[in-house]
Amino acid sequence: MQPADIGRLVTVSDPKVSPDGRMVAFVVTRVDMEKNRYRSAVWLVPADGSVPAYPLTSGEHRDGRPVWSPDGRRLAFTSSRAEEKGSSTLHVVPVGGPGETVTICERPEAIEEPVWSPDGTRIAFASRERTGRYADGDDERARPPRRIDRLFSRVDGEGWTIDRPRSVFVVPADGSAEPWLVAGGPYEHGGPVWAPDGTRLAVTTTRAKDWDLEMVDDVFLVDVEPDAAEPRSLTDRGLSHRLPAFSPDGMRIAALAENTRLIHSHSQVVVLDARTGEERVLTAALDRQCAPFPGARAPLWHGDDLLFSIEDHGDVHLYRVRSDGSAPPERVVGGTRMVAGFDAAGGTLAFVATTPTERSELFVRDADGTERRLTSLGAAFHAAVPVAAPEHFTVPSPAGDGDIDAWLVRPADAADGERVPVLLSIHGGPMTQYGNAWFDEFQMWTGAGYAIVYCNPHGSTGQTDAWARAIRAPEASEVPGTGWGGIDADDVLAVLDAALERDPSLDADRVGVLGGSYGGYLTSWLIGHTDRFAAACSERAVNNMESEEWSSDSAGYFRYEIGVTHLDAPEVYRRISPISYVRDINTPVLILHSENDLRCHVEQADQLFVALRMLGKPVEYWRFPEEGHELSRAGSPRHRVQRAEIILDWFGRHVGGRRPTIGWDHPAREA
Repeated sequence: MQPADIGRLVTVSDPKVSPDGRMVAFVVTRVDMEKNRYRSAVWLVPADGSVPAYPLTSGEHRDGRPVWSPDGRRLAFTSSRAEEKGSSTLHVVPVGGPGETVTICERPEAIEEPVWSPDGTRIAFASRERTGRYADGDDERARPPRRIDRLFSRVDGEGWTIDRPRSVFVVPADGSAEPWLVAGGPYEHGGPVWAPDGTRLAVTTTRAKDWDLEMVDDVFLVDVEPDAAEPRSLTDRGLSHRLPAFSPDGMRIAALAENTRLIHSHSQVVVLDARTGEERVLTAALDRQCAPFPGARAPLWHGDDLLFSIEDHGDVHLYRVRSDGSAPPERVVGGTRMVAGFDAAGGTLAFVATTPTERSELFVRDADGTERRLTSLGAAFHAAVPVAAPEHFTVPSPAGDGDIDAWLVRPADAADGERVPVLLSIHGGPMTQYGNAWFDEFQMWTGAGYAIVYCNPHGSTGQTDAWARAIRAPEASEVPGTGWGGIDADDVLAVLDAALERDPSLDADRVGVLGGSYGGYLTSWLIGHTDRFAAACSERAVNNMESEEWSSDSAGYFRYEIGVTHLDAPEVYRRISPISYVRDINTPVLILHSENDLRCHVEQADQLFVALRMLGKPVEYWRFPEEGHELSRAGSPRHRVQRAEIILDWFGRHVGGRRPTIGWDHPAREA
């Protein structure tokens, strides 16, 4: 794979099964390199595979979030237009019968999580609600200043949210009236779901005094008529809840819940009594993350069972559990793959899955366990772009408490006896996992002649809560660990050593290291503590943990993750900050950062660059305008290509892989 092949990617996502189980709607996203944007369409396919999948919408813009009406005759979906940044429309289209697409409403903000009322007459959705300061036109210089009176006032990829709270609206499904607000600001709301009687919604939000000082969302019940009473809290600020789902009889509500006062804590599937709020946790015995990233969805009622997905040693599998907790959870869909979305209705279970050698496709599973593949939209890409398959292996952790899941991908075109350069790749999070999924970056790096080594060290999900919590600070009063840059750093180096030992073709003298976000943090940390790497790429990294706690959109969050606050123990934050060891960095460093990154503010990159440059260390710094933290995954297509070319050129110069041919304003073009 070459960087330009990013323009050929096709992604399948968001399956939704019709109420009778006969049809599956899903979303297909493509890259428009010429227009430098993404386009998506809603597609349909019969669950029995009798007819090939076909597009229902044109996909000229970004159509998505399909949801079936209760009678299965209509499909609602959202659309957005890049020309009007942030604007969104909600549509209803007839399926299998006469009629035209109807635009139900249009808003200046994204329309999210649409859901039909049980009688099919209304649709609830979430959308940001602009406050009065936006009435003064589109020129920010003419608007009043923002008043900031709480933490978490902005979100990466969303911008400022303190004057645009996420609210819940209801609109007639025939478009006969404007949407009305049922749960609004200044609070943030999510996950609207109808009660079976159609009189109420369940949502998640927090309305406690000083609610921003504790990151706990409760389940609230909301009456849907205009001017209804204030939402009523069902839960008691114990666990933090999200993505609720009413049982068919309306007596219970399932949700995902976690202890946000102790990070990391796995999200668990819980069931609430819809009258009393009494709560039962159903999945604690699994000791696995039940909210995979990405791809978390509400637990799905399936008769008396609940369907949910978990992260497990690099896989994402689908499980079911009895809603009364009378039996342990059991696996429904397994295999060496990641289930990226699922839905079930009318006896049909549909899911989207990806493997290390194939992009996401749509499948259905029959009651007898037989799987049927319904799409092959990535076939043309895979035919044109050969894939390199990873080899999984495990390495005992230096901590002595278990094995590290690790993978090695060799370049497919390496000649026999050829020594190949190596890139050690570190994932972000840290509370995510590298998994058994097709990953464009690994295919590009191997396409340039590198072997890739990657793993899930302590701090990752995919294993136990204890494994993920192991990098909390030693000073934490609860569940202390080694701190960032402790056992996690030891783990990735142990995996690198094991890979070099198991494969003599890997050139130990030509090893680079790279990572983004927390992976960028650990990259910066490692090169401040060892000179074994020939070059490094630190991307969208945290380099100063102390300033991260006040500059990030998550400012105030890290006290729960580290275990102490930067106010009480600034020395802890400084000790685990890579910038504290910048004088010990001798490795050539490539720094990549987005100028609109709110998760790891661009000042994090500035700090590292200024220090290295003042010290006369080898460093190169690239800043991407108009991009946020998700550049490598969801940034503009051209920037994604340019980013990959910068990385390949950098390691080509310092580690020895093939350098790309670059046609834009890059020094390599003049070489």
